Amino acid sequence: MARVRYGARTEAEIAASRARSSSLPDIWSTGVVAVWESDPDVVAAVLPPPLKPAERPLVRAAMSRVDLTGHPLGAGSVAVAARHGGVDGWYPLIMPMTHERALTGGREVFGEPKKLGEVTVERDGLVVRASLARHGIAFVEVRGAVDRELPPPAPARRTDFYFKFLPAVDGSGFEDDPVLVHCTRNEKVRTLEHVTGDVVLRESMFDPVADLAVRRIVEITIGEKTTDQQGRAVERVSAQALLPYLHQRYDDPQQAFDGPPPEGSA
Repeated sequence: MARVRYGARTEAEIAASRARSSSLPDIWSTGVVAVWESDPDVVAAVLPPPLKPAERPLVRAAMSRVDLTGHPLGAGSVAVAARHGGVDGWYPLIMPMTHERALTGGREVFGEPKKLGEVTVERDGLVVRASLARHGIAFVEVRGAVDRELPPPAPARRTDFYFKFLPAVDGSGFEDDPVLVHCTRNEKVRTLEHVTGDVVLRESMFDPVADLAVRRIVEITIGEKTTDQQGRAVERVSAQALLPYLHQRYDDPQQAFDGPPPEGSA
């Protein structure tokens, strides 16, 4: 009988797939990162408990281009500085990805708030432009010019905070208490340049990062880096406490409360 492609994989095939995933070479990306200070009350308002505001009300927008052979990838995020217990890190509100493969694993495994979108990173001589866009709106745009080289920093570790959850079948909330995930990213940078420029936030009903107003630009850089990541579920959190923030994950939060489909529907 010909192989049934939706059929079960063998243990050997599963083991081989895991081995390929664990032995990937370094993948280098070219990216623009902008960090700015916003309003403390606004940053605090977007943090679900048990996350707390960091010492400074910082916002970080990152836009990267990965030149994978045959499958160039754009990846981005907008995150606010946060703290959990004694750990300082970042809480991403939106992570646009240009391909479904990059989106699916991150959402289902780590609970990352990834959505399909457009990510642009362009450089013409010293002039740099980068943006994140969805639904035809470039809701974050960074524009500027390179003014100097920076020494590449030593390898560093960064923590991102995610909430992993599954909406309930009956539309009542969640199937179980959500999980708070610490995702540790180990970063290596091989080139880094400073950019003098500005950050433009545009109004979008789907990605309302315009609320995180730019009060003072801390730094804009462009560089090449490679990153690996490991996630760890650190604690269960209150479903009732997270429910008011559910809309952060969906363009249409009503989908999470739709409940079971009508009988006989597919």
